[in-house]
Amino acid sequence: MRRLALVLSALVLAACTKTAQTTTAPGATGEAGPKNATTIAHTLRIGDVQDITSLNPHLATATSLGNLSELTMAYLVRYDDNNRPVPELATDVPTQANGGVSKDGLTITWHLRHGVKWSDGVPFDGDDVVFSTNAVNNPANNEVGRDGWELITKIDEPDKFTVVYHLKKPYSGYLPTFFGSAGANPCILPKHLLAQLPNINNADYNSKPVGIGPYRYVKWVRSDHVELEANPYYWRGTPKITKITYRFIPDRNTLLTQLQTGEIDVWPFVGAGYYDRVMALPTAKVIRHPSFYYSHVDFNTSHPALADARVRMALEYATDRETIRQKVNHNTGTLSETQVTPVSPMRTDRPIRPYDVAKANQLLDEAGWVRGTDGIRAKNGAKLNLVFSINTGAADTDQMIEIIRQSWAQVGVSLEVHHYAQALFFGPFESGGTIYTGKFDVTSFAWGMTPDADYTPQNNCDGIPPKGQNITRLCDPVIQGLLEQEKAAYDEGPRKAIIAKLDDRLDEVVPYFILYVRDDIHGVNKDLQNWHPNSITPFDDFLNVDI
Repeated sequence: MRRLALVLSALVLAACTKTAQTTTAPGATGEAGPKNATTIAHTLRIGDVQDITSLNPHLATATSLGNLSELTMAYLVRYDDNNRPVPELATDVPTQANGGVSKDGLTITWHLRHGVKWSDGVPFDGDDVVFSTNAVNNPANNEVGRDGWELITKIDEPDKFTVVYHLKKPYSGYLPTFFGSAGANPCILPKHLLAQLPNINNADYNSKPVGIGPYRYVKWVRSDHVELEANPYYWRGTPKITKITYRFIPDRNTLLTQLQTGEIDVWPFVGAGYYDRVMALPTAKVIRHPSFYYSHVDFNTSHPALADARVRMALEYATDRETIRQKVNHNTGTLSETQVTPVSPMRTDRPIRPYDVAKANQLLDEAGWVRGTDGIRAKNGAKLNLVFSINTGAADTDQMIEIIRQSWAQVGVSLEVHHYAQALFFGPFESGGTIYTGKFDVTSFAWGMTPDADYTPQNNCDGIPPKGQNITRLCDPVIQGLLEQEKAAYDEGPRKAIIAKLDDRLDEVVPYFILYVRDDIHGVNKDLQNWHPNSITPFDDFLNVDI
């Protein structure tokens, strides 16, 4: 999800770039636009491996798009250094304690800031929130998912700066889901630009959105880079870095080289296989902390060979996760039997399912898969030859698959690896994206857990593509019932107990298993100042970052 423009020929000459003088805004709330103040433009170059298909987070989901959206788009709530929600376009975070959420959990009231403007200078108000909510629930729009949004029965707008959601039933995921910056969630859309369209699917807006972040989009050169500039209307003020170029570099070795030579200043979410090499760069430093991302292996349960939970469980037993963590992940991350990060209050530690080839063979025998003379198991004339689909440009992932291939061969399973370009692999269902259209038996990448530890997106019966992100396609009634209970639990204590039961059930049916909870590893130019990325939304607090 990156591209390149003519300005790059000048930018690559230095790691800390001071460009020609540029007119910028003074940054006061409610300013009509840039004043005649002249400053030196500080330019930042970000390099990322993951390409994108759209700049509109309503229509696509990717870590790189999340990073860009945190810098540019409009959200009611953002997240602080401690991964806790803080008000952005809302004046406070609604809770049951402060009355923003009703005692029965069926009403959520948003109080909005006055004097806020979109990045094109048009005033923001509650009409935008109402329009955007209806856009999510408009079946004509190719939304990534609608979980939670379908619970909204009515929207009241008693005045232009108050919006009230009425729900069918309580929904504990309201903060990250309803226009929060955490997770793969939609932003607020500008009504003045989109209200006249029958849908947003092919709007020009999707390639150059207007938002309310500290930066605004200038240009997207597909498969090369995105250019951003400081938003002169941002209500909190003008960011210190005035220009950002976000480059898409699909090969991680190239990213490493460009961080070393100073052609990029930030490599967010460095693959753990490159951790030691980034640490060794004399011009760079590493920011590392526990992540809300977790690496996992997913099974397409709609395919006959993987329809039996015993087969899926056997493949987990046959995976040497500790060796993968040590050799591929360079001893970073936390081996885990739950997808909840160690820094979340929702986590319950669980015993790790061991690497046990004998147990794996026993389960496959019980499931009726018999070894042939070639060592590969078969059943009803079909061999246990699985397609492992993965994105290109990830040498560490390829190394992981080779470890898995050798382990699974010991239990009579063969692998055929298919590689796909980043944009196609993570692309939406409507454009034939690999994981959403189910072109795999097995796949692996990383999901980001929301701060409320919502298990719904990956496990919901109603979220099977194209309706959502349940790419394993397992619809389990026990899991579904627990998901409904989790949604109704606003308090962390009851929700944590429900999550523990979800982990129990997932251990039994194994639509996917966790390799490890990751560490966030960011490689940055040593001259970068004041960036303190959290574990959920690393680019949420970028106003005072400088280089």
